[in-house]
Amino acid sequence: MERVAEGVEAWIKGWIVSRGTSDPIAEPWGFTIDVGQAKHVARHVVPAPDEPTVRKLVAATTAPGTWLKLFADDATVRPWLGPGWRFDQPGFLMTVDLSPARPQVPAGYTLTSWTRGGVTRVLVRTPEGHFAARGQIAPTGTTAVADQIETAPAHQRKGLGSLVMRTLQNTAYEAGATTGVLVGTPEGEALYTALGWRTLSPMASLYFAPDER
Repeated sequence: MERVAEGVEAWIKGWIVSRGTSDPIAEPWGFTIDVGQAKHVARHVVPAPDEPTVRKLVAATTAPGTWLKLFADDATVRPWLGPGWRFDQPGFLMTVDLSPARPQVPAGYTLTSWTRGGVTRVLVRTPEGHFAARGQIAPTGTTAVADQIETAPAHQRKGLGSLVMRTLQNTAYEAGATTGVLVGTPEGEALYTALGWRTLSPMASLYFAPDER
């Protein structure tokens, strides 16, 4: 998978399963998804943003908690915005060819996984039962979307991010998926690159909060 539009559609397909949102509504410029949270009411996903499209979306937005996911870098889209729009941290659309993996759990940690509603979740804990790392993945046919990957600060650089990712990738492979897709943070991009993931596009992430200071 090397085309950005194809990657974005695969990401949306798995992300809505992972997060339990509404089905996406196709628009001429991309997709609208109802998320249903107070600070994330809905999002507009634009695979190939241009200035007229983004300006039109910005002008039509009145509801706080509306997000834009624009597959371009922050510097490109910044001049197209109006007052009240805030940048979240940037993202990176990434993909990988899935293959079998049997990662070893580092000494002193335990790994638990479970599947519900088509989503597999992985939890890593310390011997005392404290949270160390987590992640989830949603296979949707030949593609699978990894989501909400997190390692506690005190347990970073101990191989737990790699453990979580390889475990999730193996789960998706066994479910019949051949390609992994995700949107990673700048920090996560380094981990995923080391695991063989390829970056397809940057993603500017913005939300409308006119009263935020």
